[in-house]
Amino acid sequence: MFGIYLKRELGRRKKAALVIALGLALGIALVITVNSVSAGMTQAQDKVLKSLYGLGTDMTVTKARSAPTGNSSGRPNFEFDAKSNDSDETQSSDRVMTQGGQALKAALVAKVAKQDGVANAVGAITLNVTKVDGSFTQGKAQSTTGSSSQSQGQGGPGGGSGGNSTAAPQVQGGGASFDVNSYSVAGVDVTDQTLGPLAGMEITSGKTFTAAQTNAKVVVLSKSYAKENKYKVGKTLKISGTKYTIIGIATASSSESTTDVYLPLKQAQTLADAKNQVTTIYVKATDSKQIDTVKATIQKNISGTTVTTSADLADTVSGSLSTASNLATSVGKWLSIAVLVAAFLVAALLTSSAVSRRVREFGTLKALGWPSRRVTRQVVGESMVNGLLGGALGIGLGLAAAYAVTAISPKLTAQLGSTGGGGMGGGPGGGGPGQQSSQNTMEIALSAPVSLTTIALAVGLAVTGGLIAGAMGGWRASRMRPADALRSVS
Repeated sequence: MFGIYLKRELGRRKKAALVIALGLALGIALVITVNSVSAGMTQAQDKVLKSLYGLGTDMTVTKARSAPTGNSSGRPNFEFDAKSNDSDETQSSDRVMTQGGQALKAALVAKVAKQDGVANAVGAITLNVTKVDGSFTQGKAQSTTGSSSQSQGQGGPGGGSGGNSTAAPQVQGGGASFDVNSYSVAGVDVTDQTLGPLAGMEITSGKTFTAAQTNAKVVVLSKSYAKENKYKVGKTLKISGTKYTIIGIATASSSESTTDVYLPLKQAQTLADAKNQVTTIYVKATDSKQIDTVKATIQKNISGTTVTTSADLADTVSGSLSTASNLATSVGKWLSIAVLVAAFLVAALLTSSAVSRRVREFGTLKALGWPSRRVTRQVVGESMVNGLLGGALGIGLGLAAAYAVTAISPKLTAQLGSTGGGGMGGGPGGGGPGQQSSQNTMEIALSAPVSLTTIALAVGLAVTGGLIAGAMGGWRASRMRPADALRSVS
């Protein structure tokens, strides 16, 4: 009897049922869209963060760089001695400097690994190499102090070309022309590559380091750096007079690489004259839910260090990705709540209004012996069907909106802000010598994945909307009396 009556009444009131269902559908569709876009932004942000600290890393341990003392400017000096004859002489000078925070003793890696809640810890060193190639005629070039400013042209201050450049040397009685390029180097622990800068990289040509190459003169290049400088596997890369054989080309598995060159840790320490030192300790926690506790433990037991989690680093990401993410999590969330509340309220009011127009019907049913609870159950049943119909429509609209976002894949930019005294991973290449911070701009394609949890949420909202509307309509129907039906007869 319940099913037959329900089917008949819904068939008679298709238009009213559709209006209620559409109202719920719009609210549910908006919730699905906002949730899926937020999930896509979270994935995009994860890609940005993984490009900095690699896969599997929960936090990093660094030490803030101390301020320069005395007359130290923290900038490198380049020495050039051109011959005093008519012929040109091409000279080259590399300056290697640690990048990020102040160096830590390598022994701290083992100490960090022994802390409660730490599953693994690996040390790494991040360097910046500034290479100057100069040509001089008739005169002696004086020592000059570099700065990370862009320079173009030949001779005099500002001379040079190429990437991140330094100021031109002062030349007496002659001219000078030089190129200045800067790139980043990461020294990795080849015995454990599951953490650190190389963890998020995939070897696409050649091979990666072996555990036996702890001090070998071999190097892995990022794909973008190798392509830009036309390096291939088997060729050599020269850094500060030392030749390294290129054994592999690596591509970031989730985003653009922020490091250009990867060396065995001991070789990188030798280049930087930083024996038994690291700039960053990468830490994997035993439980991702206890990251804050592990962070507090390390800071308490190892003084003078800075522990940075991925959540801390996320605060430094700016650009359109950060702006859109904030809008989705704040404005989008409250907009979804407001629309849902409005949809539930409209559904309840429409259901109550529809019940009021059925005074004669329900009054007659009560006169025939239907108890109030049976009438209420009938109204709630109709509302539940309307709610489920609205849920189905809302899921369809939400999936269509999420698919449209994924298909369009709007581009968002993420600026990796200053990490101060050694944020996670030491930051991207090209930071320039002497800098304690790094910045890079990445472009991320936005997607809108829809999870089963989101679908389940939509179904739950549909049921909730039906129950709220049914409760309102049932309450109104339960208050009717058989006499109301007689008074409604004209």
